[in-house]
Amino acid sequence: MFNPMINFDGLILLLTGLTAIYMLWFFYKRYQAEKALYDVYYMMGFGVLLVSGLLLIFFGWDILASSYVLTVATLIPLGISMGLMNQFAPDYKKIYSWFALLGLLAVAVTSIGGMSLKSLAVPVFHGVAGLIIFLLPFFQKDAAKGFWLVGIGGALIGLGGIALAFLVSGSQFLFFSAAFVFTILAPLLFLMTLAFTFGFRKDIGSLK
Repeated sequence: MFNPMINFDGLILLLTGLTAIYMLWFFYKRYQAEKALYDVYYMMGFGVLLVSGLLLIFFGWDILASSYVLTVATLIPLGISMGLMNQFAPDYKKIYSWFALLGLLAVAVTSIGGMSLKSLAVPVFHGVAGLIIFLLPFFQKDAAKGFWLVGIGGALIGLGGIALAFLVSGSQFLFFSAAFVFTILAPLLFLMTLAFTFGFRKDIGSLK
């Protein structure tokens, strides 16, 4: 149902989308220069983030109940975690690629099929992807100063994704009640995007 957000949350989501567009441009520019596969994965993650934010603006929080939206939104942590694995842990990228593919299929099948296993598949996948995004930046000795901020973004996306997954499944994660999650979700997405932006911009550096 068309129910546009003309309020504080809508404004925050709009800023999140504009920030995602800003990063999509820089990832595209670097891809044009280096043709690195990890930039394609990063663009996938930020592209889905942009689309998800626009859908929330135009249709409101109720759209999160859609199993299709939940499945597509899984591409955000998948894209960013796949990008990090390809860029910083290439020896393990193949193993993680299989995990990511199986995780995405599990989320899609259990969500769209309305299976009870959805309450397990979604948190497990978001949890693992979030941990990778959170931990990898902190263990890169040669990474640009400030790249650790990507890890902060990973912590936020992991926590938010798991809490949201529990709500969609009809249960609650820790103290994250439905009212609390919907109150903090837009600012959480914006702060996550800002952390990613500052961290990845340090890694990308200046481009001609």
